[in-house]
Amino acid sequence: MTSDALPTPAPAAPAWFDAADPIGSAVRYLAASSDRFDWTGVYVLRGDVLELDAYVGAATEHTRIAVGVGVCGTAVAEDRDINVPDVTAVSNYLACSVETQAELVVLIRDAAGSILGQIDIDSHQRGAFGAEDEARVRQVAAELGARWPAR
Repeated sequence: MTSDALPTPAPAAPAWFDAADPIGSAVRYLAASSDRFDWTGVYVLRGDVLELDAYVGAATEHTRIAVGVGVCGTAVAEDRDINVPDVTAVSNYLACSVETQAELVVLIRDAAGSILGQIDIDSHQRGAFGAEDEARVRQVAAELGARWPAR
């Protein structure tokens, strides 16, 4: 006797996810999730350059960042998430605001593990990002990676 397995349905999208604006909905959700998140954005990796997509916070001149430059570019170059409790201790930090004291960068990956982009969060408080913050941002990055919009 053979058994025809039914395909496994895709997991339901999280409540914050808006299929019409996946990146924007992720940014808005994270920005609202903590009063310590003073600037929240997503950079999309295009070749060797990170390009700013959606963000919540003050405007920045850093709309394009080369891989290897600053905390954002270093995260891609080193293929790792980076939590910087004190940006003054980082020699290649790109200052988006004189008020920024801490930065969290979490990579967004597709199912194969390729980097699609990253979530970048700045805080005006030194040491702002704890384990819960990192876990929440990683979960959003995973959800975004699984539902990455076709470009």
